[in-house]
Amino acid sequence: MTLRTLLLAATALTGFASVAPAGDMFTPLPFAADDATKRAVLASASVMMGGTEMPSGFHTILRTGDKVGEATFGQVMTKDGKAAVMISSNPDFTSLLPVGKKLFSVSHFEEAPAALYVSEFAQDADGNMTAVSTKPIDLSGVDGVWYPCAGSVTPWNTHLGSEEYPDDARATEAAATVADIDEDTLPMARYFGLDPATMTVEAFKAAFNPYHYGFATEITVTEAGDASIVKHYAMGRISMELAKVMPDKKTAYITNDGTNTTLYRFVADKEGDLSSGNLHALKWVQTSADNGGAAKAEWIDLGHSDDATVKAAIDAGTKFSDIFETADMADGKCADGFTATGAEGRLECLKLKPGMEAVASRLETSRYAAMLGATAEFRKMEGAAYDPTGNRLYVAMTQVAKGMLDSDEKADVPDHNDIRVEKNDCGAVYEMQLDAAYVGTEIKGIVVGKPKEYAADAPEAGNTCDIDGIASPDNLTFIPQMNTLIIGEDTEGHQNDVVWALDMASGSLTRILSTPYGSEATSVDWYPDVNGHAYLMAVVQHPFGETDQNMLKTADEANAYVGYIGPFPAVK
Repeated sequence: MTLRTLLLAATALTGFASVAPAGDMFTPLPFAADDATKRAVLASASVMMGGTEMPSGFHTILRTGDKVGEATFGQVMTKDGKAAVMISSNPDFTSLLPVGKKLFSVSHFEEAPAALYVSEFAQDADGNMTAVSTKPIDLSGVDGVWYPCAGSVTPWNTHLGSEEYPDDARATEAAATVADIDEDTLPMARYFGLDPATMTVEAFKAAFNPYHYGFATEITVTEAGDASIVKHYAMGRISMELAKVMPDKKTAYITNDGTNTTLYRFVADKEGDLSSGNLHALKWVQTSADNGGAAKAEWIDLGHSDDATVKAAIDAGTKFSDIFETADMADGKCADGFTATGAEGRLECLKLKPGMEAVASRLETSRYAAMLGATAEFRKMEGAAYDPTGNRLYVAMTQVAKGMLDSDEKADVPDHNDIRVEKNDCGAVYEMQLDAAYVGTEIKGIVVGKPKEYAADAPEAGNTCDIDGIASPDNLTFIPQMNTLIIGEDTEGHQNDVVWALDMASGSLTRILSTPYGSEATSVDWYPDVNGHAYLMAVVQHPFGETDQNMLKTADEANAYVGYIGPFPAVK
């Protein structure tokens, strides 16, 4: 009897309720239907590789709060190296970085102030990984890091992170009191040793500069375990989900989370060096409204810059008011000389001040791109993955809403209504075809979520998206050897967020990982050969966090998980 048959036979005993159709790689995992399975991290029991079925499952390497050596994994640090009050349960992207004869991992924690940890892992003969050590990375040289979200590993083996939802520089410049500062910005004061409850607005502004945050972050690890970090200001300042570098080692696609956002393409001047280059923003030229929509891709050039030049502008104290003039919007229209924009969900009338084009392109990238006609209408643009065989980029959209709809008066501005598709709170995944120079030419939806109502007494009660389909897709990775797209969820449409395997040949969708109440499934990343073993990394972020806090029984249940599905034999 195979492992797959054993799993199906055990269905009635495990609290699972139904089985999704099997794909060509992973054993299907039924959805969690009782309290015990809703509290657990569960993964496919087996995987088909090379025609052979082999055991699988989820393996935990670290949990937040674990003390490994002298450091506590997830402890947030201040600028001067002191431990802050909190231990984060929000690890997001966690990389695997073989360096010399050692294996390291960098984990960034989605907080403000953020924590970044470099850990050394050991592998046994079967490929099982354990943590040998962990320690925080010193972030003082880049003024700290702000809400890092997804990430990627570059072709030259560095950890490429991000900074999501940067502070609105216009609002902070205008703030007259601490009460005027955005509530998501205030916690950053702790990085500088300030208490948000007692500080003055003057003290906060003296320490905190909005233009220090919203960039790609690159971390390099040496064989000695030392980690160094740089921010790539040349790649633009946006609500960055992640940057994904293409095989040419120069082109990077940059996804942009939030409301009314834009997809970007950065082309570096030199291979393996993201410190200078040209930035481009997507214009969606719609060809269909079906299945999430389809479009021709046009690209708007935002110009060339480099890290040093942008950093110099920041250090010189550049403010929002140095870049733009503003005016009030009336009935969606602006006075002569001003441009109406809705970038990042802010309906504004803006006029660029003379000579500020280059600065605006990197410090106010979203606003500037919208002014030039880029499509600033995407909603919750999340992870990205690349298929090297088909030369395609995949991008997740947690929700199809706001500016993606036709004439949403709260999101669209006159003459800027490029995307016109139906609302879908369960989200979609899009495929972009690239040409030989890695320039996107066409984009279309390939899999969409299905809103669904379940009876109050049904096993699926509490789910608002079809239990056998995606809900709010977020993190993505591609397994080229199996022609399979991996889709992780960040959703309220499913009570338990899961990870799916989409077989691109058959179109079958297989549930392969289920996470506890209130979790988000992050950092799904495929590593085909790490010292002779393959891994599908996976992180379970903030269990019992965003929802179902009332279900928490013991404090340690809320500790996040860093782990993997596997190990498998290395594949080429």
